[in-house]
Amino acid sequence: MSTVKRLVVVVLFDGVDLLDVTGPPEVFALLQREVDEATGYQVVLAAETMDPVTTSAGVRVLPDTTLQEVSTRRIDTLLVPGAVEVDSRRRVRALTDPAVVAWVRTLAGRARRVASVCVGAHLLAEAGLLEGKRATTHWSTAAQLAAAHPSIEVDADPIFIRDDNVWTGAGISACLDLSLALVADDFGEPVALRVARQLVMYLKRPGGQSQFSVPLEPVSTTRRVEDLRHYVTRNITAPLTVADLATQAHVSERQLTRIFKTELGMTPAAYLESARVEVARHHLESTDETLDRLASSCGFQTTDTLIRAFRRRLDTTPTEYRNRFRHSREGGGGRGDRTPPPAVRTADPTGPVTGCPVPLHGDDAQERRGER
Repeated sequence: MSTVKRLVVVVLFDGVDLLDVTGPPEVFALLQREVDEATGYQVVLAAETMDPVTTSAGVRVLPDTTLQEVSTRRIDTLLVPGAVEVDSRRRVRALTDPAVVAWVRTLAGRARRVASVCVGAHLLAEAGLLEGKRATTHWSTAAQLAAAHPSIEVDADPIFIRDDNVWTGAGISACLDLSLALVADDFGEPVALRVARQLVMYLKRPGGQSQFSVPLEPVSTTRRVEDLRHYVTRNITAPLTVADLATQAHVSERQLTRIFKTELGMTPAAYLESARVEVARHHLESTDETLDRLASSCGFQTTDTLIRAFRRRLDTTPTEYRNRFRHSREGGGGRGDRTPPPAVRTADPTGPVTGCPVPLHGDDAQERRGER
């Protein structure tokens, strides 16, 4: 008797991003190491013909079957990767082949759930599968998606979004996060976390986590800065200052600032704040700590400083971030009662913090009073 319970179809076409194609099957394959029973997953790569497909990386991939053949079968999960072109000014534009769009529309009608990987969201949009839904894509093409499809609520920030039976993921390595979320949906969070460990991932990121975060910043090229970054991580609850970091590195504050700008493209003060915000985000996602306690445990010292840092770094408040994450975790990422996300964000995630601290007012003041 067949053990295939979950047919996973990956749509294959010329120019497709290679990792979008190979990443998800690796997650489903590693899952089998973590469970005793058969997972039931069968992953097939489907293209218009059985001819080799050339990916964006130049690597040729052989389809397992044709799109016509799988259109007659019951599909559990339809995975739609994407493709882009980059012009002479390094501007990125997502590509949508009408023939591929037509097949996606057809196959979606046979699938229990549909998921786009990276800029594959543009194919889902062209197929009409994202109308009236909230969706994400790679930050570099989010503005393009929003402009072409005003009825779609495009949020360029999360790693992935689930809206009913349609999932959209950011890119490119976020295909692993999306695939782990699909595994968690089928087998539970503990199993998905074990698969994440097999992948040697830094952590299994929640859908609400931003595409722009401290672990994604450029790795420094000198041992001195790497040691300082680890020192900040180990002492994040302490009231660290730039002077403290300079002393730790045995350099002057001016020299330290010069080193950080060269290595990380930001000042030491900006890095300290971004590191604290990153820790605070994880606390907001996993605990019920009040803002007073959270500020202290993340090195901000005061709630006002915490709120202002969130405003500067994420264009939101801690409470808005917590509500948004809780909805994604507990409400399945759909469209129900939730805090509206911020506008499409395409700013450089590694740039320095600019501007001066602003007076606490409006929502910030209300948040400070309400969560102490």
